[in-house]
Amino acid sequence: MKILHYMQSIDFRNGGPPRAVIDQVATMFARGHHASLATTVNRDVPQSWRGQHDDACPVLIDLPTVRGPLGRFDRNSIDQIASVVSGFDVVHLHGVWEPSNLQVAAVCRTVGVPYAVSLRGMLDDWSMNQSGLRKRIYLFLGGRRYLESAAAVHCTAQAELEQSRKWFPRGNGVVVPNLIDLEPFTSIPEPDTALQQWPSMGGRVFNVLFLSRIQYKKGLEHLVDAVSILRGREHTVRVMVAGTGDKVYIDAIRQRAERVGVDDCFEWLGHVGGDLKLSLFAAADVFALPTSQENFGFVFFESLAAGTPVITTDLVDTCGEIEESGGGVIVGQTGDQFADAIESFITGIRDARTMGRSGREWVLENLSTDVVARRFEVVYESMLD
Repeated sequence: MKILHYMQSIDFRNGGPPRAVIDQVATMFARGHHASLATTVNRDVPQSWRGQHDDACPVLIDLPTVRGPLGRFDRNSIDQIASVVSGFDVVHLHGVWEPSNLQVAAVCRTVGVPYAVSLRGMLDDWSMNQSGLRKRIYLFLGGRRYLESAAAVHCTAQAELEQSRKWFPRGNGVVVPNLIDLEPFTSIPEPDTALQQWPSMGGRVFNVLFLSRIQYKKGLEHLVDAVSILRGREHTVRVMVAGTGDKVYIDAIRQRAERVGVDDCFEWLGHVGGDLKLSLFAAADVFALPTSQENFGFVFFESLAAGTPVITTDLVDTCGEIEESGGGVIVGQTGDQFADAIESFITGIRDARTMGRSGREWVLENLSTDVVARRFEVVYESMLD
């Protein structure tokens, strides 16, 4: 098949979706499809893709920059996009709120090429409650047609589809998890590199890892409260906070930790990536993310693949899968419940090693590249019927 992916910006600073698109294009290309990526911002596109061609088309197609306050393509750009789209069997659009996506979808309808849309959690209940009126107006003015005219509306979990389907009731929702590059997890990462980098993780301290883009949605304040509760119960816990983000929010969290007397329990690592990130997962006793919403959450399954149990909230779309893996604990978004979950590992009520092994086995079996890629192929094939 000839598969074209469009995402307006490939910038990993925007979180997981751009990375998911890169992985999906690379995987489909490796499986023998003519897979291409069209984008207006190629900041984090692999260098090897630039100028690379297969038998039919370039892997990377640079599109003109969107313009104006609404971020739309001009007329000449639309003509260029129509020429590109007409050379593919299917088009996969990523995102909901970018007006340029509506324009590309309209081109697909005009030239007769079926398209799929990945929601990326944008229609989850929590997301729709953020600037909700503006989003409802957008859906009324064209967003709903964009979704209901798609051959497939892709969700990464059943819970995401259940929350989202009310915004495209006549659309065709499908569930396929994100593709994850599990190659780095062929063997369990070693903790030594992280322990050398951060010696405070050694000894008898219980290490909790928070790794994410730091913003208010992630609920880090609940982890501060949990550590305060655990200190009151005479447990020694260290939270390794890996990530960057909203400086105002980060400052507020640091002040909160100082105010309740647990600032010495937090170590702020900044951005951590590559092999060091894998080692950090392995060095942690548990991974904890008290988030308000995630439609998939790569970090959960990376942690499980590294053999490290996960604690997160029942507000995560994949919470059922995380719990089903045997490597996760799902709780409410409160400091009390996170404290209880962490304490259950400290006291041995839950065995981190057994849970880590179970979670790792589940991820390697259920999220293997072959399994997930085949599910995407089935979706694309159905679009051509």
